[in-house]
Amino acid sequence: MQVKGAVKHILEKLKVDLPEYLLYHSVSHVRDVKVQAMRIAASEGITNQEDLDLLETAAIYHDCGFLSTYTNHEEKGCEIAREVLPDFDYTPSQIKIIEGLIMATKVPQKPKTKLEEIICDADLDYLGRDDFFTIGDYLYEELLHIGVVKDEMAWNHLQIKFLTAHHYFTQTNIKDREPLKSENLKKIIKRTEKKD
Repeated sequence: MQVKGAVKHILEKLKVDLPEYLLYHSVSHVRDVKVQAMRIAASEGITNQEDLDLLETAAIYHDCGFLSTYTNHEEKGCEIAREVLPDFDYTPSQIKIIEGLIMATKVPQKPKTKLEEIICDADLDYLGRDDFFTIGDYLYEELLHIGVVKDEMAWNHLQIKFLTAHHYFTQTNIKDREPLKSENLKKIIKRTEKKD
């Protein structure tokens, strides 16, 4: 596996070809997911280098489907992985694991393996962080652009529904991110109560 080459290839493509309105599903998000996936993996005791390489690759490729579609971008991302990764010496079985990791990030998340749990938690790590509202603003602008929400009130209600239904899978994020996620949810509920 030529992980560095595979990562560099897709990052360059994302930098050039991702639509400009993708303020949330951006190169910054992809890099953040990789950093968080590695943090969680270390905390969860994942030491096998192949597992870590597959996780890193999947983290960087998990949103590459946005290059051509918004809906079902995960499936498109798997297609891209199947096309590109053999050029970087990934075996069919390694690519299958990466496809599973990409598909695990589809909401509602249903991870089946430890690595899939890690990438799911990495993908939505920001829900339980201090930069939740800053990152959330990017997602709001993006969803406004594609017509998923029409105003801030609709956005707040969508977030309440999403945060209430969401749960972390790894012990690491249950401990490190769940408490602040609950606080963030309370803040949004307060915002809507003021405006209703």
